[in-house]
Amino acid sequence: MTKKKKVFVGLSGGVDSSVSAALLIEQGYDVIGIFIKVWQPDFLECTWKQERLDAIRVATHLGIPFVTLDLAKEYKKSVADYMIKAYKNGLTPNPDVMCNKTIKFGAFFEWARTRGADFVATGHYARNLFNKKNNLYELHASNDKEKDQSYFLWILNQKQLSHTLFPVGNYKKEQVRVLAKKFKLFTTDKKDSQGLCFVGKLDMKDFLKNFIPEQRGVVLNEQKEKIGYHDGASFYTIGQRHGFVIEKKSPKDKPFYIINKNIKTNTLIVSHKKSNHIAQEKKEIKISSINWISGIAPQEKEQFLVRVRYRQPLQSCVIQQPKEGSIVFDKPQIVASGQSAVFYQDSLCLGGGIIQ
Repeated sequence: MTKKKKVFVGLSGGVDSSVSAALLIEQGYDVIGIFIKVWQPDFLECTWKQERLDAIRVATHLGIPFVTLDLAKEYKKSVADYMIKAYKNGLTPNPDVMCNKTIKFGAFFEWARTRGADFVATGHYARNLFNKKNNLYELHASNDKEKDQSYFLWILNQKQLSHTLFPVGNYKKEQVRVLAKKFKLFTTDKKDSQGLCFVGKLDMKDFLKNFIPEQRGVVLNEQKEKIGYHDGASFYTIGQRHGFVIEKKSPKDKPFYIINKNIKTNTLIVSHKKSNHIAQEKKEIKISSINWISGIAPQEKEQFLVRVRYRQPLQSCVIQQPKEGSIVFDKPQIVASGQSAVFYQDSLCLGGGIIQ
């Protein structure tokens, strides 16, 4: 008998991680369920205790060991504080990417490996394939295009992928629920979690007001005329249409969308035009914190597909400087500084960076 490979699977209490654990057991792995406890502010409804109970029920049903891993301090510093600081500086951060980088495939990954785990596994909708031709692990989009989460995983490297499993990556969501029923999991009909990684759904403005002081500023139209006010430019993102007050309006007015903001002057500029507006469109952008999953940067001026926000249709671009991060789009794009630009070749996710 060969020794079973040991897998530490992140059990969140949801259907995807539950089915992931069940599939791994079926495939003959030695599975241990890990619930990752993260920081939650006092002013938000406490959800982690119920999620932990659900995870315990899943582990008990499957007959696997269960461990709670407390990463509250790491989460507060690496995800929550990062997000607050970014908003304070006028950026639109991507906390899910940072959560994957520092928590799931950072602190959890390292903790599991030092305790004898051959692999860690999560319920992400993505595929990890080994290419025998070049001896590289490749991150591919999920077979479920609606649920694909490869956009949030561009920070992975070869070391992490060589010890990571995505058991539900080959399935569509409806197939995962069928599998949950087959395994008699109580999470079969449990609703998908939404909102911030681990913390859940929250009103970002209400959350940030606990850390960033409100400061009334003016709302300007495209002609730079004052037409309203707001609570502080840091609380708003490009494209947003709620949360500010328009004083000069009539019942027939179309909704206003934020097309620009200035943190220094605490000013918002709004327009009736949501998209395809010159103030929002960029032909060329720069990115930082670049990661190429293969460990090899592409050739200069190579043509790729890119996504600058989650679920956006892939766009054609040329990477001018693969190491320094200059991208030229075939067609101008609406971008938000702080979000991720993620590169693809068909289903293959090559890597990405943070938009400057």
